[in-house]
Amino acid sequence: MEVKTEMTNNVMCLLTDPEGNPLGAPMYLPQNAGPQQLQQIVNKLLNNGEKLPYAFYISDQELLVALGTYLEKHKGHKNWVLCIAWSPDGKHLVSGSKAGELQCWDPETGKPSGNPLTGHKKWITGISWEPIHLNSPSRRFVSSSKDGDARIWDITLRKSVICLSGHTLAVTCVKWGGDGVIYTGSQDCTIKVWETTQGKLIRELKGHAHWVNSLALSTEYVLRTGAFDHTGKQYSSPEEMKKVALERYHKMKGNAPERLVSGSDDFTMFLWEPAVSKHPKTRMTGHQQLVNHVYFSPDGQWVASASFDKSVKLWNGKTGKFVAAFRGHVGPVYQISWSADSRLLLSGSKDSTLKVWDIRTQKLKQDLPGHADEVFAVDWSPDGEKVASGGKDKVLKLWMG
Repeated sequence: MEVKTEMTNNVMCLLTDPEGNPLGAPMYLPQNAGPQQLQQIVNKLLNNGEKLPYAFYISDQELLVALGTYLEKHKGHKNWVLCIAWSPDGKHLVSGSKAGELQCWDPETGKPSGNPLTGHKKWITGISWEPIHLNSPSRRFVSSSKDGDARIWDITLRKSVICLSGHTLAVTCVKWGGDGVIYTGSQDCTIKVWETTQGKLIRELKGHAHWVNSLALSTEYVLRTGAFDHTGKQYSSPEEMKKVALERYHKMKGNAPERLVSGSDDFTMFLWEPAVSKHPKTRMTGHQQLVNHVYFSPDGQWVASASFDKSVKLWNGKTGKFVAAFRGHVGPVYQISWSADSRLLLSGSKDSTLKVWDIRTQKLKQDLPGHADEVFAVDWSPDGEKVASGGKDKVLKLWMG
């Protein structure tokens, strides 16, 4: 039996037999429903003339109480999980839900690390960790929310330490930059830049005529992977990890400033150098519909964009100049992801397919059908070995390189 809650009153349940075969479609049940009510439902679904007794299990544990009581006792999300992020030292995982709660997890055990973190009033739209070259071991991350705020959390103190307030509409995306500042994109058409000791607004980036949907940093790959590279080397201390991460960051960045790209509902993108100017370096036009996702290649040479116009576009990561359009999807493209060597680009679409594009030839390299419905999320593992995808068919697929 699988369980999740919708708002506060009902619990979505999927009843299955011991082999995992569903007994009908998922259904909403009141939180005060318990084994007795579930027995009545099963007997009705199976058209049992004679009422038979049944036992119910969630994660191999027998349900002996009401569903709401079970959910309170077994900490976890009580609504849809909307985003998830690994800490750059690999020691923590944080997920954000439609209920506005954030949950820390222990990746070793798969169990929650304490109670959910509360503070946001609406759902979570993004999570980004403080880079490990600034602070090791990982302890702070930032979340953005539909409520118009972003919050910095400390996992050792287990609370929100700074609230970044200033946007007038929902915050749609958030990035913690390598220079120590936080970038937030919003439906109020602005991008705000914050310092992270007191949460003061230090710069506002204006130019978009509609919602900002996505932000990407030129240094994102090294910020995400920290001290870890393709060699798989392990580190004996947080200090050593911090030192190596700093070296990787400086090598990636060079003498140039960190670059930011924003994608919007106004069909355009902007390339910014926020440390240098509050004005965009370039306006990137060409999409015929909203830009849903933007992403720098790991080496910072390219920017890719996914749009509802069914195309993926490739741009020069330093100048913002248009390079190529990848066409082949027959539905809006939701998300993109790069291979670790920056040679291949992956896209997931409403058309239920994933496509792999070759950057050198600028052509389709591989088609990955297999999902029964829209593909919402794609990611390429940092070691380059695996691709993961998830979609409306409620299936998570893993593709081996």
